[in-house]
Amino acid sequence: MKKEDIGALQITQFNYILPDEKIAKYPLPQRNSSKLLQYHNAAITAYQFNELPALLPQESLLLFNNTRVIHARLLFRKETGAQIEVFCLSPHEPADYAVNFQQRQQCAWNCMIGNAKRWKEEPLNMEIPYEGTIITLQAEKLNTGRGEQVVRFSWDNDSVTFSELLEHAGKLPIPPYLNRPSEEKDDETYQTVYSRVEGSVAAPTAGLHFTPSVMEQLHEKGIDTTEVTLHVGAGTFLPVKSDTIAGHVMHTEFISVSRNTIEQILHRKSNLIVVGTTSLRTVESLYYVGKKLQLNPNATTLEIGVKQWDPYEETNPISPAQALQNILDYLSKHQLERLTTETQIIIAPGYQFHYADAIITNFHQPQSTLLLLIAAFVGDDWQRIYQYALAHNFRFLSYGDSSLLWKKPY
Repeated sequence: MKKEDIGALQITQFNYILPDEKIAKYPLPQRNSSKLLQYHNAAITAYQFNELPALLPQESLLLFNNTRVIHARLLFRKETGAQIEVFCLSPHEPADYAVNFQQRQQCAWNCMIGNAKRWKEEPLNMEIPYEGTIITLQAEKLNTGRGEQVVRFSWDNDSVTFSELLEHAGKLPIPPYLNRPSEEKDDETYQTVYSRVEGSVAAPTAGLHFTPSVMEQLHEKGIDTTEVTLHVGAGTFLPVKSDTIAGHVMHTEFISVSRNTIEQILHRKSNLIVVGTTSLRTVESLYYVGKKLQLNPNATTLEIGVKQWDPYEETNPISPAQALQNILDYLSKHQLERLTTETQIIIAPGYQFHYADAIITNFHQPQSTLLLLIAAFVGDDWQRIYQYALAHNFRFLSYGDSSLLWKKPY
């Protein structure tokens, strides 16, 4: 479909009534004891999540997002008593996540500011107890970035990295719709068991159901696994406020995919099953990166980033396999082991998928871009799926139950 057709979709077409009591405020004591809805060949059936390995064909490739949620909320208090929340969204300087986290004197981030009217131009200070000493962390407003405020952080102990400061002083940013403050146990339950790469301000929640025992059963069945990194931004919680999709500006997120993962996707023997909407957005973005490299093999990292409407520009179609091969050639030419770029991709009904055969995902908010993605994947049957889940007491949103959705044939 063309951009004009996708853009004309009315967001009210993707609405449903979600009672508050259906929203899971806390996870179940056992991650893998959650319910699992399977949608396959138009049939809907219910299982427990620990039955997942039995539902997946042998030699399938399971794709995870290995991002880790950071303690992104820093609460400063002014001398007047006013509390200012500085919510770290993405690194500004240095712009590389890993390099920024290892800074030992200062760094800058793109941030959202809570109670912003009470913070004029003066620096904010926070005293942080750290291994028997007190570290003073200072926040200073710089210029306004891409819809956010750039904040420079500096601290008076160069033996401590910014990552360590965040871990000690910051709060975990659980979803706003939980309507509760973060608790100590969220530090464990709001991370996947395979999270490794720091950078997200929201968890890739489809992965919260996996346990070491489920992972072991998958490997015993001969199901391969691989990983991508997409650092989930706060924009994932933003509702679509415009009447049509055309009026919604999609958030941009960092992605990183290794050469090995691209080769595994290209040469897989069976189904590709993605864990979560973030993994799906990452792998689908690879196609449009590969298309850009087809036109310009010497493109820069910024030039190969995927823009919101790239999928709906009908230019130079290539095969999914060729797109991946273009990326591998690019990595070889530049002696790189990882593709690192950004994606702003929006996936809505009418989108043609290139790689994924199934998605494991939770149940999403009404009128959200996540629900648009699900509707693109399973068609109008998303309504039957969600009605079934509501009628059978499935738990919704981040700490809720799970689903295994097989792609509806075109």
